Amino acid sequence: MADNRNRTALLVIDMQKDFIHEDGLACLSGGRAIVPNVIKAVQVARQRGFLIVWVVREHDPQGRDVELFRRHFYASGKVGPAVKGSVAAELVDGLVIKEEDYKLVKTRFSAFFDTNLHSLLQGAGINNLVITGVQTPNCVRQTVYDALALDYPSVTVIADATAAATPDVQVANIFDMKNVGVATPTLQEWCESNA
Repeated sequence: MADNRNRTALLVIDMQKDFIHEDGLACLSGGRAIVPNVIKAVQVARQRGFLIVWVVREHDPQGRDVELFRRHFYASGKVGPAVKGSVAAELVDGLVIKEEDYKLVKTRFSAFFDTNLHSLLQGAGINNLVITGVQTPNCVRQTVYDALALDYPSVTVIADATAAATPDVQVANIFDMKNVGVATPTLQEWCESNA
């Protein structure tokens, strides 16, 4: 079991003030409610000796590295979401990156797209992924599907430590991921398991 635990990483996706706080530029209505569960998942992962990867968006102030459909947020001197170095790009209160953790900056939905995540995980011998964060139909789901495409044998999404804009969207996306073999326990079920 210890060997399996050393082969597991917890990915915490986009738990930043701009996406979680009510006054955030890209606030997700269901995001604030999952903060306590994400904090607990991080605590349990630390106790189990998992690698914790903090996946965050940090964008150029002029929006030169964002998707085309988001560039209007940065036009004409506007301050767009998750600008590198801004308070809005910081993790929400209660979530802290520790020295032994890894911070991964992404500029697209998937944590794997145009990043070194796969190399990092391979180099660390990781083949089990546990995923938390926002938002389920975009960054969480795309990361999950890329992990499956890269043949990670065990991918888990903690259902109540992820969030979407509405409960219906959350349920539909969890259902879809479960149908392709992703484990989707609640936080309590995951904490009680040996995974």
